[in-house]
Amino acid sequence: MRINWFPGHMNKARKEIAEAMDEIDMVIEVLDARLPMSSQNPMIKDLRNATPVLKLLNKQDLADPVHTQEWVDYFNQQEHVQAISIDAGNKKLIAKIPDIAKKMAPIRIRNDRPVRVMIMGIPNVGKSTMINALVGRRIAKVGNEPAVTKRQARYTLANGLILSDTPGMLWPKIEDHDSGFRLATSGAIRDTALEYQTVALYAAEFMLKKYPQRMLERYKLQALPSTDLEMLKIIGSKRGGLRAGGKIDLHKASEVMIHDIRSGKLGLITYETVAEWQIKFEEAKQQLIDAQIEREAEQSEQNLIDAERSQRDAQRQAYKTQNAIDDEQREREENEKKANAFDSNNRGDQ
Repeated sequence: MRINWFPGHMNKARKEIAEAMDEIDMVIEVLDARLPMSSQNPMIKDLRNATPVLKLLNKQDLADPVHTQEWVDYFNQQEHVQAISIDAGNKKLIAKIPDIAKKMAPIRIRNDRPVRVMIMGIPNVGKSTMINALVGRRIAKVGNEPAVTKRQARYTLANGLILSDTPGMLWPKIEDHDSGFRLATSGAIRDTALEYQTVALYAAEFMLKKYPQRMLERYKLQALPSTDLEMLKIIGSKRGGLRAGGKIDLHKASEVMIHDIRSGKLGLITYETVAEWQIKFEEAKQQLIDAQIEREAEQSEQNLIDAERSQRDAQRQAYKTQNAIDDEQREREENEKKANAFDSNNRGDQ
């Protein structure tokens, strides 16, 4: 099962952002510190091109700090990119953002003009909360579900920034299987657009593998179950999902599981690591190489087939040509014989 969510207003936002990007000095991209790569919209990189970007790994208070620092270091090695970890409640960190933005757009500073900043990110990553913190008052609508912001807005800040807000935007096709489920688990995809139980099973399997002790402690277990489904059944039986006849309401159990993860009740969680994604990138690179080798092998085989076909066609044509020559020769010889016979007959008559 692949998870995708790209409603019409997101496609409209993509077009509007592309039109406005030429007037933007730098981009602030808000990521989820629990899933920095999966929450990084690949369209943003294409839209901004070489425009500098400050990546804010938001919700660091919900993520594993060791892995968060690894991600910050990873992004800071990239060209035209600076990254910091943050959470919207940390006013000291947020107060540093305008100065960082100005340093990333030095041309505007030299001209003593406001720095035009576009803030972007996927749904429910905390972008609107971040804007309110930057502006210093509640101006952007905040919600605990994705796609609260549906249109662009612009705010002039006293510290020399002009801040353009954009709707939370995913991309048309989420290729990576894990990324789709991680986005769904984190709340970036509207719950009505996914199968809750399927997402909860993925989350349960992940937690059992990566954070087993948290599961034991949170759900007061003596031992861990062997499967994700058994885990959901245990959660359902302990948290209001037990129905008449001993049946477990798996949807209720799924809601409890997902809510516990999103709210941080299962502790500081990071869904993905730099090392994991480096393996994915190497595998993807190898797949491209393998695909290229396969294409070249197929092309070589096709070239051989085409050469053999051309050779057969040439041989058939040569055979037809020789037959035509032979037929013409035989016809000429027959005509000569007839002419000679006719001449002989005429001489005999004389």
